[in-house]
Amino acid sequence: VADLAPMSVWAVRVAPGGGVHTQGVKHSLNPFCEIALEEAVRLREAGDILTLSLPQETLRTALAMGADRAVLAELAEGAAAGPREVATALAALVQKLQPQLVLLGKQAIDDDCNQTGQLLAAMLDWPQGTFASRVQLEAGAVLVEREVDGGLETLRLRLPAVLTADLRLNEPRYATLPNIMKAKKKPLEVLPAAELGVAAGPPRLKVLQVREPPPRAGGERVESVESLLGKLRHAGRI
Repeated sequence: VADLAPMSVWAVRVAPGGGVHTQGVKHSLNPFCEIALEEAVRLREAGDILTLSLPQETLRTALAMGADRAVLAELAEGAAAGPREVATALAALVQKLQPQLVLLGKQAIDDDCNQTGQLLAAMLDWPQGTFASRVQLEAGAVLVEREVDGGLETLRLRLPAVLTADLRLNEPRYATLPNIMKAKKKPLEVLPAAELGVAAGPPRLKVLQVREPPPRAGGERVESVESLLGKLRHAGRI
């Protein structure tokens, strides 16, 4: 499952009246989704690897990385693409295609959303393994090592299952030029999101305001630790 994010080198600019300038901005695969796609390519023994994206950009990159086919879910004008809507579209595709394993990135880096995998597992009533740092297929099951606050936790999940990829699961490959050319011939299916159960309508969350942070103030040199502590106390910082 491929999500999109602005390039990390992109300088964020606030548009007049609120919002963020996106015109002319190049998008890339969300890094965690790249990791999920790489793991799917490594685990593949038979069958297809399908990647789904609600926006259109970078689907060919996913195909060049090893996906066999892609689905573009086109949203109606004014429709939202939040975690619930994405999970709804994925659930419809899963019920249609009947895969045994669904891999997603653990979170998006543009809005920090980390709920899609959990929502999808709940909609399908499938077992889930989140923040996976190691994945091993077994007969009718998948062994998942996941990172938790206290260390590492190992789960054995019955298939079919939903997994979300953590940063240390693998190192994604680069899409080489020959594979990019081959990807142009791979199938890319376009489906209206409404056919996947995504209802049109205003977003559930409304952004009230977007503003740039205040300019960074210049520093000040002090002669001693005592002088520094005095200035911090005067400023109410300690």
